[in-house]
Amino acid sequence: MKIRESGMPEREMWERFFSPAKILTTLGLNNQVVDVVEFGCGYGTFTIPAAKVIKGKIYTMDIEPDMIRITNEEARKHGLANVKTLLRDFMAEGSGLSDGSLDYVMLFNILHLEKPMILINEAKRILRKGGKLGIIHWNYDPNTPRGPSMDIRPKPEDCIKWAESSGFSGTARYDLKPYHYGIVLNKEEDAK
Repeated sequence: MKIRESGMPEREMWERFFSPAKILTTLGLNNQVVDVVEFGCGYGTFTIPAAKVIKGKIYTMDIEPDMIRITNEEARKHGLANVKTLLRDFMAEGSGLSDGSLDYVMLFNILHLEKPMILINEAKRILRKGGKLGIIHWNYDPNTPRGPSMDIRPKPEDCIKWAESSGFSGTARYDLKPYHYGIVLNKEEDAK
C-alpha cells in the first residue's frame, strides 16, 4: 500500500535540503547505536550516513524498487556491508523484524501517511526497551520549497501526540533548519 504522495523531488534537489550526518548526530544516532531500521529509504540520503556510524546493521525498506536499487548502489559504492535493503510494503505487511530487536527507528519524512499509528506502533514493537524513535518531517509551513501538501503534513505536536499515545516518552524536539523539525522519543522501559 503506497502512502500518500509527498511530492518528493529529484535526487539532486532532495539532497540539498539536508546535512544528513549532522541531523543524525543531533537526533542521537551515533557509534553507540547497534541496529537500526529506516522506513522509506528513498535515495538512501540518511541510510548511508547512518550505516557509516552505527555498530550494527541498518535495515532499510521501501515499496519502490528504484529506491531500493539506488540505496543498494550507494551502499556498494561506499563499501558498506551493514546495509540490508528490503523491498517491502511495510504498511500492509509490517516490517518483518523481531519484537524488541532494534535500538533506533527512523521515521523520516513519512508520517504524512493515512494511518501514522500503524507505523508508530510497529516502531514500538520492534524497538528494544529504552530504544529511540527518531522523527523528521517538513515544517508545518506553506513556504517550504517542497513537501507534502499542508492538508496532510503533520505538525510536530501531532507526531508527539501519536508517539506518546503509543507509549513513547522523553520527548526532545529540534529545529532542523531550514525546512524540517526533528523529534526523538524513547520506548519506555516498562512499556509493553
